[in-house]
Amino acid sequence: MTPLFEGEGIAAFELDHGDLDPLQRVYEATPSYFHVVLGEAPGPNAARETFERRPPPEMTFTRKRVLGFRAREADLVAVADVIEDLLAPHVWHVGLFLVSEPLHGSGIAQRAYGGLESWMRGQGAHWLRLGALAGNDRAERFWRRQGYVETRRRSGVAMGRKVNELIVMVKPIAGGSLEEYLALVPGDRAATPARD
Repeated sequence: MTPLFEGEGIAAFELDHGDLDPLQRVYEATPSYFHVVLGEAPGPNAARETFERRPPPEMTFTRKRVLGFRAREADLVAVADVIEDLLAPHVWHVGLFLVSEPLHGSGIAQRAYGGLESWMRGQGAHWLRLGALAGNDRAERFWRRQGYVETRRRSGVAMGRKVNELIVMVKPIAGGSLEEYLALVPGDRAATPARD
């Protein structure tokens, strides 16, 4: 299988339903993420649900991809799902970015994310968007270090057994400004009622 991109000892591949077992192993090796976000361990169908989960019908998008990251010839060490053209052209949403827990602190997250961002830019992304869990200080710090800025917060988001507050964060990556982004996606302005 040809990688989508590679560099700094990391190669990324687009995953499909044939990759359910290795994806599930990454999830099971990272229980703290699921407990923080969902209030429970990953279920036996967590990998399958990653492929099936889509934005709500009122949120337009072009395509969803699930990417797996390998360090050298190892098993999957990280996973991301990205949604192309969410809500507006050239807006890419990082729905999940997860590094296997035993590798936390190893630098893999930074290297994998750096490759992912460069690849998304090369595929036509102008703005990157994500939702970080409020109170997950480690994740908030990581995304802020990557250059993401908060645009609004969404309260009352049901996720598994928990109801969370999400911080909507955005990063312009192709010369566009945050104001241009907010003109395209006005629902991400702090003063606008939640719509996603």
